[in-house]
Amino acid sequence: MISLLGCIAFEHNPWFVLLAVLICVVGSWITIRLYLRASSEALLPQRLGWQFLTAVCASAAIWCTHFVAMLGFRPRVPVDFDPVMTIASLLIALIGSLAAFNLAGYRRLCKAPLFAGMVLGLTITAMHYTGMAAYEVRGIAFWNATYVVVSGICAVVFSAAALHVSGLDGTRAKTGSTALLVLAIASLHFIGMTAFKVEPLQNAVTAGDFAHFSALALAVSCMAFVIVGTGVVSYMIEDRTRNDSVERLRQMALSDVLTGLPNRARLIDFLHVEVAQLKQGRDRLALVAIDLNRFKEINDSKGHQAGDEVLRIIASRITKVLRPGEFVARVGGDEFVGVRRYTDPDQLTDFLARIESATSRPVQYDDWEVTPGASIGVAMYPDNAQNLDALQNNADLAMYRSKADPHHAICFYEPVMDELVRARRALVAALRDAVTNRQLQIYYQVQTSLLTGEIVGYEALLRWQHPERGFIPPSEFIPLAEENGLINTIGEWVLFEACKHAATWDPPYRVAVNLSAAQLSSGDLPRIVVDALRESGLSPDRLELELTESIIFADRERALQTLGEIKALGVSIALDDFGTGYSSLGTLQSFSFDRIKLDRSFVCELARSDQAKAIIRAVLALGKSLSVPVLAEGIETHDQLLPLIEERCDEVQGFLFGKPVPLAQIVASGQIRMREPFSSTVD
Repeated sequence: MISLLGCIAFEHNPWFVLLAVLICVVGSWITIRLYLRASSEALLPQRLGWQFLTAVCASAAIWCTHFVAMLGFRPRVPVDFDPVMTIASLLIALIGSLAAFNLAGYRRLCKAPLFAGMVLGLTITAMHYTGMAAYEVRGIAFWNATYVVVSGICAVVFSAAALHVSGLDGTRAKTGSTALLVLAIASLHFIGMTAFKVEPLQNAVTAGDFAHFSALALAVSCMAFVIVGTGVVSYMIEDRTRNDSVERLRQMALSDVLTGLPNRARLIDFLHVEVAQLKQGRDRLALVAIDLNRFKEINDSKGHQAGDEVLRIIASRITKVLRPGEFVARVGGDEFVGVRRYTDPDQLTDFLARIESATSRPVQYDDWEVTPGASIGVAMYPDNAQNLDALQNNADLAMYRSKADPHHAICFYEPVMDELVRARRALVAALRDAVTNRQLQIYYQVQTSLLTGEIVGYEALLRWQHPERGFIPPSEFIPLAEENGLINTIGEWVLFEACKHAATWDPPYRVAVNLSAAQLSSGDLPRIVVDALRESGLSPDRLELELTESIIFADRERALQTLGEIKALGVSIALDDFGTGYSSLGTLQSFSFDRIKLDRSFVCELARSDQAKAIIRAVLALGKSLSVPVLAEGIETHDQLLPLIEERCDEVQGFLFGKPVPLAQIVASGQIRMREPFSSTVD
């Protein structure tokens, strides 16, 4: 050890030593980082490119450190360099480094970095002693074999450790591997130089030789820093590019693609931060659930492109009215969520007013204008919830309450809403049991011809008698069935039961069955109709399926195709609630319906509204021009019936002619006689 320190302190120029160490440290630093970048590259061409750049920087660091330190060595005799051996030492450094880092990237070899480090250590050793062979002195050279062996062992061990440690996680691993590579290069050189002794045969080098070596050392150092600097710049540029790409990907992952607003993931992160920053006392966190009111109508009538544009416009307006600390995200469809931390209730009131204004102003797109409006629900933390999941759930409850009450655009959460939700969930569970246990019933309401006064058919209407709550209106449980995926099962059961019942009727009246949007969009409806007809034996011309315009517009092209397949079976198709949609004439033009059912809202106004009479007159004239019979619904009084008789309406249905009743009651009244039930084996 004393000999080693003496060699460094007394046999080397300290400035040359410092310069060599600087080259070694900088070169090792960038070598390790380039090596790690090459190791992380998945594509082979790019990985080979990074390995080549790593090898170039490593060989520059190894060779230039050696050469500059050699120029600083003072053997006290004239010195010269053999150019061939000097160039050979440089080539050994380059080729050996290439081999080492290529081996390190060979992923099929277990502990490849460890073996690669050994190759790199042998390369450093071979380069050094080849360079020493190029070192020509005018004296007698002596070598200490022990130091030579130790220098080689140090180079191999430290190099292997450097590449092995670099594969560990953390900044310390990078720093440690850099230090180990510096030790591998420096220990090999200085221990190797300690092994080298010269017995001079003449005077020491002249001052001119020192100046020449200084210039040469400066030139080599500059070249080393150019090469290593190229690696540093390449690494920094690529690292910045990768960081920018990662940041862009992170922003994309946390942003809504359509509107540019934060998405649900970003919302969750923001909520956690805001809750953590709440101060004790007056600080509150408001979560605002926002749902556009007429978005489905926009999509159905103008298309999804128009709906997307409305969302972008609304999002842009919201963004412009936000103030520091306020946050709004789009969490899906036409749903947005706002967050506001506040101490004064007026701050929340102002925030809600700006949100409401941004969503309620008219939106212009191409040649049309729409005013979407929004239902807004608000819940506060910690007043209304003790955790974020409950907070979001309560804000949604308030929003649904707002949507159900058109007179209140903004609704604050109240504990009673939980009771309503629990009651609703209980009703859904009871409905599931009713479907499973066949507790639902079918009532029938008579349809009568105004021209002859005779019965022409019956409409099948679903009824539910709850064992505890009694009669539950369809307007209450049908939406529940639609929301909870029960409507297809219920609709199919009604269709099969109605067909079985009608097949036993004498006279053979037609039976009308309502369709839901879910049934029409399932794509399986034609097969279900065929199965119901075959199993019951009912003639197709005695079955009529009723649907509303809104059902068709949910997926117009597919709906019309499905209806065409059903009509081809001989089944009649009736357009229900005519006059309440937004494109009735277009619907009649696009499909040949067998019957038009005039909505009861017009009939109710007949006795006191001339406008209602004019509308009914126009609809009846339209039906006659298209040769499509018109059936008026909801006839309850003679005052409503007389104008229909005057305008020669084809058919009527309502309490005036008969309420919906069970089939047994109709049979008991004598309107229908039952034949022997039809039996058929289903394939």
